[in-house]
Amino acid sequence: MFNAISLPFIGAIGLSGFILIVFFICFFAVLAFEFVNGFHDTANAVATVIYTKTLKPYPAIVWSGLWNFLGVFVIGTAVAMSLLKLVPLEKLVTLPVQVGACLVIAILLSSIIWNLGTWYLGIPLSSSHTLIGAMVGASLGFTYYYGGSGVNWDKAKEIALSLFISPVIGFAGSALLMYLEKNFIKSKRWFHAPTGDEDKPPFAIRALLVATCTLVSFFHGSNDGQKGVGLMMLVLIAFLPASFALNKTVSNDKILALLNNTEETLHKIPLETGKQKAVVFKLKTQIEQAKTQLSKLNANNIKQKFGFRKQLQTITGAIKTVAADKETRLPDQLKKLLEADQKGLEKATDFAPLWVLAAISLSLGLGTMIGWKRIVVTIGEKIGNEHLNYAQGATAEIVAAATIGLSTGLGLPVSTTHVLSSGVAGAMAASKGTKTLNFKTLRSIGIAWLLTLPAAIVLSLLLFIFFHLFV
Repeated sequence: MFNAISLPFIGAIGLSGFILIVFFICFFAVLAFEFVNGFHDTANAVATVIYTKTLKPYPAIVWSGLWNFLGVFVIGTAVAMSLLKLVPLEKLVTLPVQVGACLVIAILLSSIIWNLGTWYLGIPLSSSHTLIGAMVGASLGFTYYYGGSGVNWDKAKEIALSLFISPVIGFAGSALLMYLEKNFIKSKRWFHAPTGDEDKPPFAIRALLVATCTLVSFFHGSNDGQKGVGLMMLVLIAFLPASFALNKTVSNDKILALLNNTEETLHKIPLETGKQKAVVFKLKTQIEQAKTQLSKLNANNIKQKFGFRKQLQTITGAIKTVAADKETRLPDQLKKLLEADQKGLEKATDFAPLWVLAAISLSLGLGTMIGWKRIVVTIGEKIGNEHLNYAQGATAEIVAAATIGLSTGLGLPVSTTHVLSSGVAGAMAASKGTKTLNFKTLRSIGIAWLLTLPAAIVLSLLLFIFFHLFV
């Protein structure tokens, strides 16, 4: 027997010996991943303001870091929870902690190795591709050994589609916006490329470029920062499932009240067809089952807690379906009541403690400050054969901010790197044709884009198999 140690923020940790060491390794490896993510992705947000001489590098990085930090805090955890749904958590927590450690280490190590390698070569890379590939690969290895539901392929396809479409949107959106600017903006200064350190944009253009950098940074934090949050929650749930399966700040009484409120609202819905009655009846049954399970819930029974977590997630999904069903024609008041209860119940399962958000934000910012230059140089100098001008920089960032913001709203991870670099390419192509593009750099980015997902899957799968030899 051993005495559990207690750590600030985390609380009691019932781990000892080698497993405790592995937990700390995984914990700090997540921070390292987000640190490396700063090399790659946050650097994109400041590339345009640096190369248009709008801001000097370090003021730009500090400013971007601040808005990344706010983006992680303000938007929520939809993207983080979306990533967690890729791995078979329910099966994982029923097995020895060593198995969860193998899965987590395989994901983290493969992500860091691939990210560092491409950063060293100065190739803008999607940390999202890397992380999702790593999660799929490790989950495949886990399923081979232990069975279970395996990879959530529906969620994986949804995320993959988002990742593959976003660069196309970046290129096409920037090209279209740049074409409109060329035809409607008469000021030659807007299309000027700075030629020296003292050749700075006028105040109005500077303000716009800072604003677009701010937006990209904020939405980057809301999306990419959430990937680190999802990873940290995976570590905490894999090693300390009893403490992090459910949100401790949402009491059982609060959950019961929300379930009762939902049930009362469902009774008020005017049902006209058999299909509507069946859907609502099924949801009522699920709520009754959840209430029964809640009354028997044992805080120390991990399997029971995860079973209840899954029940709540099923119920919130069903509430969403009922509220959005056009055939049901819910009165606005009832719809708002259901949506409020749904969000309240989601807080019990889809959450991240404040200290996790802070730790990820700080790691992201520190990584940017130390390793920004390689990726910034690629974005600013090597995507095109000419220096980035004011219009191109602002156009790429406006489209990138809009694309990342929309993806975050939908709870989907997206590649800031590929959206912005494809946006720069689209703006340059629309300015003077494809002859302005540096196809050698674009080829490297494209190859990395295509290879990252399969490479991360294979690397993570092999690492899981290797680490599993020691279980």
